[in-house]
Amino acid sequence: MEKILRDLHHRKDPRVIIGPGDDAGVCLIGNIAIVSTVDVITPLVDDPYTFGAISAANSMSDIYAMGGTPVTALAILGFSSCDHGHGVIKRLLRGATDKLREAGATLIGGHSIEDAEFKFGLSVIGMVDKNKILKVSGAKEGAILILTKPLGTGILASALKRGVIKDKDKEMREAISLMLTLNEVASRTAVYAGAHAVTDVTGFGLIGHALNMVEGSNVDFVISYENVPVITGVRKIISSGIAPQGAHNNLKFYGKKAIFQKDISREEKLILSDPQTSGGLLIALPQGRVKRFKELAKKEKMPYWEIGEAIKGKGRIVIKD
Repeated sequence: MEKILRDLHHRKDPRVIIGPGDDAGVCLIGNIAIVSTVDVITPLVDDPYTFGAISAANSMSDIYAMGGTPVTALAILGFSSCDHGHGVIKRLLRGATDKLREAGATLIGGHSIEDAEFKFGLSVIGMVDKNKILKVSGAKEGAILILTKPLGTGILASALKRGVIKDKDKEMREAISLMLTLNEVASRTAVYAGAHAVTDVTGFGLIGHALNMVEGSNVDFVISYENVPVITGVRKIISSGIAPQGAHNNLKFYGKKAIFQKDISREEKLILSDPQTSGGLLIALPQGRVKRFKELAKKEKMPYWEIGEAIKGKGRIVIKD
């Protein structure tokens, strides 16, 4: 979608200050910066309420990645009316509205379509201080890379669909808790600490979103695999051969832009390529701001992991053990 939009001839609009290519679009209306995004996913869990809440958290993530605050949302629902009654849809929307309420946002409408495959998401509008917008680009040499959530939700969702694990198993409960956690605190902490660049880790996996951050820049990201957090049980599951097709597709797509040391296994590469739902923020911080970030994170009781650094380079991701 991003490539196609870039190829189209757009009318120049002075109100649009960030268009396709970032986590969300931003336009100025007067002195107010409006952030817009949309995301739709298929179910990762069986419970409609939980799925609605996860989908809402996932849809709002791009707003937080830009340093913004969600304000309103429109629901987008695809379902088969023959297979899903009003009770299921009501529980789904209850989960979404409760999560929106937690974020201080409001569901103001939506649209449903007849669809053989169940899917749900939100179009979210937010606001951001025009002087404090977080962008995906801008990482500078020497920046420290910080990740705010462990990886593995895609792998665990695949295991759940195959019946290898259940919703109530420890690893899936951990994954659900992470997916339900808003990136609000992480976003606020990144803004206050003075981050160079920020993105949220979702469908393209950690490496894919890291590549978005360094695209067209004069830096490489060096990521230490042993420092990357992984959800409990993910390594065991992937060692049994279970991984979503999206992880394989992502890994193939990275091509020569992702450089792996020889001791990085195929399974480890797939973990770093695993599509995340409501994943954490990947933050590039100036070294002089890391102490401030840690102080703020401690005050907020927010977990984080230092996973690498930015060095002089050509827009690549280097993975070392």
